[in-house]
Amino acid sequence: MQNRSVDYVGLLRGINVGGKHSLPMASLRETLGAAGCADVRTYIQSGNTVFRHEERDEAKLRATLEAAIGETAGFAVPVVLRTADEWAATVAANPYAGGASSGGDVDPKTVHVVFLSEAPASGVLDGLDLGRFAPEEVTVIGREVHLLLPGGIGRSKLAAALTDRKLGAVATVRNWNTVKKLQAMLADR
Repeated sequence: MQNRSVDYVGLLRGINVGGKHSLPMASLRETLGAAGCADVRTYIQSGNTVFRHEERDEAKLRATLEAAIGETAGFAVPVVLRTADEWAATVAANPYAGGASSGGDVDPKTVHVVFLSEAPASGVLDGLDLGRFAPEEVTVIGREVHLLLPGGIGRSKLAAALTDRKLGAVATVRNWNTVKKLQAMLADR
């Protein structure tokens, strides 16, 4: 019998940040297991998960996981999902990870990816004067917004301008080191 489960990355938004919305990773793993996820692994305390699930409908799976996690946590927790294939495509497509934009090596600490629950509308960056954010850069590819933030994300005016409302979807950001670690966790299955 062929295995019908799919490898996923699940990204939770807004947990264990600044002492608010606390959710221990052991509780998260247990909750995901009870929701039908198998081989659940987490990375650091900010809600990065890798797991298998038989559900192939992303919207249904996201709703199931958000309900289960919300029940455990006692507050709403948005979840953004990607299959292993989608994750690999995101890693391969990042225009900043290899230094292509600047013609040289880029510190991975300056590369971030905003993962969206839905694809943004075409022209999502229209109306933003991208020149005023230089040397910060942004590229939208599918459901991801790739960022190059030489000064880091903490003081980035560009990152601050890319709100859920502007992007038209639930958004959660991960730095490039976390993206690569989750890719390695997928490969290690």
